[in-house]
Amino acid sequence: LKTTEIMYSSKNIVHTLRYFHTSSQVPNFPEFVSVGYLDDLQITHFDSVTRKYVPKQEWMKKITEEDPQFWERNRQLALGNEQVGKSQIKTVKRRLNVTEGVHFVQFMTGCDWDDETGDITGYYQHAFDGEDFISLDFDTETFVAPKDEAFITKLKWERMGEAARQKNYITGDCVKYLKKHVRNGGSALKRTELPLVSMLQKSSSAPVTCHATGFYPSRARLFWTKDGEELLEDVDPGEILPNEDETFQTSVSLDPSSVPSKDWDRYHCVFQLSGDKNKFYLCETCTIFLWFMCLLFILFLLCPAPPLSPLLSVSSASFPPLPPVPPLTLLHPVRPKTLMCPGYPDFVF
Repeated sequence: LKTTEIMYSSKNIVHTLRYFHTSSQVPNFPEFVSVGYLDDLQITHFDSVTRKYVPKQEWMKKITEEDPQFWERNRQLALGNEQVGKSQIKTVKRRLNVTEGVHFVQFMTGCDWDDETGDITGYYQHAFDGEDFISLDFDTETFVAPKDEAFITKLKWERMGEAARQKNYITGDCVKYLKKHVRNGGSALKRTELPLVSMLQKSSSAPVTCHATGFYPSRARLFWTKDGEELLEDVDPGEILPNEDETFQTSVSLDPSSVPSKDWDRYHCVFQLSGDKNKFYLCETCTIFLWFMCLLFILFLLCPAPPLSPLLSVSSASFPPLPPVPPLTLLHPVRPKTLMCPGYPDFVF
């Protein structure tokens, strides 16, 4: 099995600060929730039940040293946004002529900052029931209304100068606090976690799925290669999804019907971290079918057969006793400093 050392590039990083606000009419759920994210880490939380604006990272408390009113000021802003959300739900329901059902409004605001070039990008977006309603075009300072019902809001906000006000916030306070949080976050933002990797296949004709979990940051890619070149056909990449422990997971599947059996040793599953052009081979797939056959054999030994019907029952005396089965050691994927291919695929079917 081939292993290589992982290598990281010194590529500049784009940091992000984003706030997500949700107003809902969902039973047994807070009417309003606001969360803040710096890069991939949740840093703040507010909800209409506790009515407290609190840090979600220990190092976020440092902001109080230079800005003692930070938490109370943002709590007041969250209380205001709570009322805005309630009003928006009523307004959109009236325009869409919706009278029944549970509905929710989401809006997101934030900024991106390139720590090398200094480039800034901003966001201000609203959605109703999970569908885009209106958003700010940062470059043209105009609002985009994908729904006819949002066109009234577009005209109103542009007449009020809301686009310029939001852009001033994005290029001003948003970037200012983004830089403060990046400085306070320090090593927490720079940490890297390597993934745990498994090969999954439900049957010999099913897609071969390479699954990586537990990596950080989310700026990563998982893909298949043939002879070192990335495959763009016969593959199905999955989304990058969050885990509960502030790490991430993703997967990519390969159609085995496109691979001649003699060519499996030319295929690899590759994990790429933080946009690094250096490739880190996680698993060689030459052993995938051996894994699969071994797995079937193990399941055959471990899983009891279903009971036979009376018409098919046969006396055990008709067969000689089976020889004892030697004990099996099931190997599961691990996360060593230098990753190598696990001995068996993950036993999740």
